Order: sequence, then structure tokens, then C-alpha cells
Amino acid sequence: MAKWVCSVCGFVYDPAEGAPDLGIEPGTPFEDLPEDYVCPLCGVGKDMFEVEE
Repeated sequence: MAKWVCSVCGFVYDPAEGAPDLGIEPGTPFEDLPEDYVCPLCGVGKDMFEVEE
């Protein structure tokens, strides 16, 4: 599964790790995150994330 990077602050969402502190289980693909998911560091929405190259 691809990692996703916040284009604003550089936070990396790694599906293998998920975000347990936000209730997102390890193994959750970025596409399956809730539509209201925001970057835990800067607060921007999913539309500001890009696939890590």
C-alpha cells in the first residue's frame, strides 16, 4: 500500500501503521479513511495529500 504525504506540512500517512490514536486501524488504505479525515499535524483535508513517490 502506498504512503500518502500532506502537501502542506509533510506528514506521512502510512497505511501499514494506520493512526491508532485517531481510531484508524493498521492496514487501513488511505482511500478508506473517512471523508472528514484531516492531517493530524496541520488540519488540512484529504484533498491536500499526495501519493509518496
